[in-house]
Amino acid sequence: MNKITPVGEAAQKTASSVLPNRRRGEVLITIDNTPRIMCLTLGALTELEDAFHVDNLSELGTYFSNGKFSADDLVHIIGAGLRGGGNLYTDEDIRSLSIEGGAVGLAQVAAELLKITFSSGHNEENEQFEEHKKSEKK
Repeated sequence: MNKITPVGEAAQKTASSVLPNRRRGEVLITIDNTPRIMCLTLGALTELEDAFHVDNLSELGTYFSNGKFSADDLVHIIGAGLRGGGNLYTDEDIRSLSIEGGAVGLAQVAAELLKITFSSGHNEENEQFEEHKKSEKK
């Protein structure tokens, strides 16, 4: 496996200080025991429109609304989200990473990323922060 070097301010923070900002659409994912920020920025959404061969965000949202993802779909979503969060990962890199929670964990974090991107997310903005704080105390 290639050595992957994250880039961007969020990726350079220490593990204990990586906290997602839900108002900006950020979600936390743990890869190879290291927390990373993911975000579906406009550029990341453009990547997904291209990957899923849709013409606009409405079609992209409809594509994801059934909640059923192939492994390849997850690779595209996680890859775009990581790049949007300032991490330098290719889709090929994603295919070989160890993701906390395995396939189920991967699907859950992808679903959370899509949920926060395609909804307001304000009523749950502190939920992930609270979960992170609980895990630090353990």
